[in-house]
Amino acid sequence: MKLLENPQFEAISKSLSMDCADCKIDGRLESYSCKMVTIDKRLFRMLSSGASLSSGDLLALSPPQTSMGCSPGRLQGNGQNDGSEEFPHDTISTKMLFYLISTLNASFHPDYDFSLAKSEEFSREPNIQWVMNAVECQLLTVIDDSLKTQLWSTIDNEICLKDCDIYSYHPDLTSDPYRESIWSFIYFFYNKKMKRIVFFTCSASSTMASSHSDSGSDEDKGYAWHDNDFMDGDG
Repeated sequence: MKLLENPQFEAISKSLSMDCADCKIDGRLESYSCKMVTIDKRLFRMLSSGASLSSGDLLALSPPQTSMGCSPGRLQGNGQNDGSEEFPHDTISTKMLFYLISTLNASFHPDYDFSLAKSEEFSREPNIQWVMNAVECQLLTVIDDSLKTQLWSTIDNEICLKDCDIYSYHPDLTSDPYRESIWSFIYFFYNKKMKRIVFFTCSASSTMASSHSDSGSDEDKGYAWHDNDFMDGDG
């Protein structure tokens, strides 16, 4: 995956990163080309050979995690679903799963490695309005209407939202890079025609807890990055 320069994304990422009264908000908006680089090719071979899969084989996804108006993952509030909406288990191709994992690896490198992430840790979101409502619900108290408009307009200009499949990532606590956060979300907007992914993530961490989290060891960080282990798998 190749990170594509986008000054507008950089500006919005800065606007979404701020210190509030009782928490610190960190937002990141990035655009990636799906063109494979060397490390991506190694990962794709590992994913395919490890489970004896071809690029078109289908794997199970988890259903969307919440109802309209609440973001996936660990949320502020109860995020309860009244059961009136049921979603069938969706599927994802091996190659698409590889794109999502590679995007995570590129964005969180060198602190985390998501190469062992499973398809069940991802969901396909029903539509863009669902995602917009979820994001705006979570950011309700920290961004104004002008920034909301700018956010979605800038993403649309980069990826053409109407042509996108949208995925979210919701790992268990042991694998979550935001496991000590108050809330977080991770979205991928994939445009097949453009062969491009827009990665959008945001988290809120307690200012009181941040000093304690800094003292944690690398082994406490979910999928810790081990270059030697990864390179050994190349055979």
